Amino acid sequence: MPFFDAFRDSALARQLLDDIRRMADRPLAFMEFCGGHTHAIMQFGIRQLMPEHVRLLSGPGCPVCVTSQRDIDQAIALAQLPDVILTTFGDMVRAPGTTHTLQEAAAEGADVRIVYSPLDAVALAREHPDRQVIFLGVGFETTAPGIAASILQARAQGLKNYTVFSMHKYTPPGMRAILDAGEVRLDGVIGPGHVSAIIGLDGWRFLPREYAMPVVVAGFEPVDILLAIRELTALAVSGRAEARNAYNRSVAPQGNLAALGVMNQIFEMADADWRGFGLIPASGMGIRSEFRAYDAAARFALPDVPSREPHGCRCGDVLRGVIEPPACPLYGRACTPDRPKGPCMVSDEGACSAYFLYKTPSVAST
Repeated sequence: MPFFDAFRDSALARQLLDDIRRMADRPLAFMEFCGGHTHAIMQFGIRQLMPEHVRLLSGPGCPVCVTSQRDIDQAIALAQLPDVILTTFGDMVRAPGTTHTLQEAAAEGADVRIVYSPLDAVALAREHPDRQVIFLGVGFETTAPGIAASILQARAQGLKNYTVFSMHKYTPPGMRAILDAGEVRLDGVIGPGHVSAIIGLDGWRFLPREYAMPVVVAGFEPVDILLAIRELTALAVSGRAEARNAYNRSVAPQGNLAALGVMNQIFEMADADWRGFGLIPASGMGIRSEFRAYDAAARFALPDVPSREPHGCRCGDVLRGVIEPPACPLYGRACTPDRPKGPCMVSDEGACSAYFLYKTPSVAST
């Protein structure tokens, strides 16, 4: 039996779905912030299992997707500097800049290397003392502690040729920006599991406190997600705004204090440009002045690149939950995973990629 059928027909899944259908007595809209949740929701057909009047909207929880065009262009410019080895996680090499991708820059001679850990980049710096090794710091609170640790390790080893180009972002300001814009009506938020393992349930208590918005942190198994939706449905229909944790096996109320300590030692809040949002104050992770020697933005003269978004791409609207991916005129036609025009189709956590892979796989032939 296919796994989807086994999940759908399991007794627990049936009970959770029955509860949602019984309780949802009015139209409800919930946003899953995390791109990992979006992919699980699409893969297991959870949207199709919802009652007609319960909508699930995708949010901005894909770090590559929310990276601004200007930041991608500057990363490509850094890769093209002489004697530089630019290191990055895999998704970033295919993210389209204004005229290039990092993959194309590598084909033209730039030394771009995919690493699986920032500590691999530190090792490269140690092995190549005559080269400058730059690591692209892309991610939310999930990856930030590891990248902060790489800076501490480089300092402990006395390396002078390792820097980080920090494009990291804090997740709560992105959620605030969506609610403050008022473009979408929401009745609750599915809190991201991996991020919450770092910042804890406490990181989301501002939603019920300031916005009267219920939030339930969820894991990534399909039953985890259904449990969170059931909890949100119960809260929404009863008019209660609470923060709840449906992922107790990985998320503590206060988060991971050791990881937060390392992250906060290296990073401080800075304004950051988000694709589809513009500048969000105090939403980025800038490298503190005492670690300036490891800050690529301070070490190298970043060019003022004339950046522009791909013509017709509505990735920014997808990230804010304003449209679903098929509403973009490029989706499935000019823009596919093999030929992406925007980062939402590149990343494994992108909503466009999830829709294409799991909802409309035949659209590529149209």
